[in-house]
Amino acid sequence: MKLVIFLTLFALSQVLGESDLNNRTFPDGFKFGAATASYQIEGAWNLDGKGVQLWDWYTHTYPDRIDEQDTGDVACDSYHKWREDIELLKALGVNHYRLSISWSRLLPNGTVNNINPKGIEYYKNIFKTLRENNIEPLVTLYHWDLPITLHEIGGWTNPLIAEYFAEYARVCFREFGEYVKTWITINEPQSTCWGGYAAGAKAPGYSLDWEGLYLCAYVHVLAHAKAYHVYDEEFRSSQNGRISIVIDSPWAEPASNSSVDIAAAQQEREFVLGIYANPIFRGNWPQIVIDNIATRSKLEGFARSRLPQFTQEEIDFINGTADFFGLNTYGTGLITLQNKVDEDIGTPSYSLDKGTSSTVDPSWPSDVPWVHQVPWGFRKLLKYVYEQYGHPEIIVTENGWADKSGTLNDVDRISYVSQYLSALLDAYYEDGVNVAGYTVWSLLDNFEWTNGYTQKLGIVQVDFNSDNRTRTPKDSYHWYQKVIQTKCLVENCV
Repeated sequence: MKLVIFLTLFALSQVLGESDLNNRTFPDGFKFGAATASYQIEGAWNLDGKGVQLWDWYTHTYPDRIDEQDTGDVACDSYHKWREDIELLKALGVNHYRLSISWSRLLPNGTVNNINPKGIEYYKNIFKTLRENNIEPLVTLYHWDLPITLHEIGGWTNPLIAEYFAEYARVCFREFGEYVKTWITINEPQSTCWGGYAAGAKAPGYSLDWEGLYLCAYVHVLAHAKAYHVYDEEFRSSQNGRISIVIDSPWAEPASNSSVDIAAAQQEREFVLGIYANPIFRGNWPQIVIDNIATRSKLEGFARSRLPQFTQEEIDFINGTADFFGLNTYGTGLITLQNKVDEDIGTPSYSLDKGTSSTVDPSWPSDVPWVHQVPWGFRKLLKYVYEQYGHPEIIVTENGWADKSGTLNDVDRISYVSQYLSALLDAYYEDGVNVAGYTVWSLLDNFEWTNGYTQKLGIVQVDFNSDNRTRTPKDSYHWYQKVIQTKCLVENCV
């Protein structure tokens, strides 16, 4: 079997063209990992005291909004098969495993007056077993599964959610801090706020395009900061861990060398990445976000800006609440100016406030609309984040390839990940970027939100037609295993 795997990897290396890859060794201390999220893999949606959460409600209430009317009711059944998943991680050789806690499995009503002991036991067993196998748990407190009780009071448009989130975080720090030393507060606020509250494309499916994203962004960064301060003031000295947020963004590349497109690309970065990163790493919203929305709101006849204004106390409270920069990214967009700030004054919208449009080069490899293989864009994004936000340590907390086939012979996934890891090494060695870890999405094929099970991102295949949810490592699993072992993308590194 080992000979077969070696020959397969050798053949793949010839197909992919190792001469295109960086031949430097990954630096000492660099950490490789794999990622999943609670709703996407656990299943057991109504077992052992778990409460209903947002995606339970959304998939059951609006089945037509999910490809093939799929749900995460069973998903990969990792609630029962978590030991098998850890064995896969152990054999893979990862340094860390990024996973998330289901808020409603821990707190069925979303509030601390009702703590589910079976939820505590479930996650504690996982974290303890990971530690016993020398795998560091990178634990996300919120990966999109808001308890339904909190959705019913306004969800991420209600500032009270920040208080409830901090209380939930405190329970997690208290119960799991013995085993968890790296915490992530919130996953991908842009995906939640744009998809869920502006575009209506993800749960809860609201199209509040004129203000929904801004209210959601405000509550997200405030909730993050509150959880950070709970950890910093009550747990850091005894647990010696660290905590941050994960922000998602493609690279925004100017569509041309014109000054207009260059400015538009920066505007795109501030409205997509900076709107969450700037308050945390620099203080307050990006200035262009403040100015654009204020100008357009006035022209539209509003009595105030549609962007919530931070008080100085809030700016100071949020600024600096990150011990590292968690970054999720999957592609690149070519950015042009869509409208000037004083044009198209009509229906207020985030898109018109942003004033940009994004396209992709049709030559970029892709099998689904939201993932494109553009490694040079990844390198530029790493360099930009490092220089824009005060030279933080960067951990790539998600990156990976999506295909529709789920084939075991996933050469395209190996090509994508190898090229992105090569670009990461370029950023580290050539650009001086302090990028300390990489986390492939995902360990398992899983429930991919509104795409259901029609898109596969795992390095391990899951048979969703089998009651056993049989797991089978793909070629990418064995390739990644070798990279982790050798700390090298080619046969011989320097």
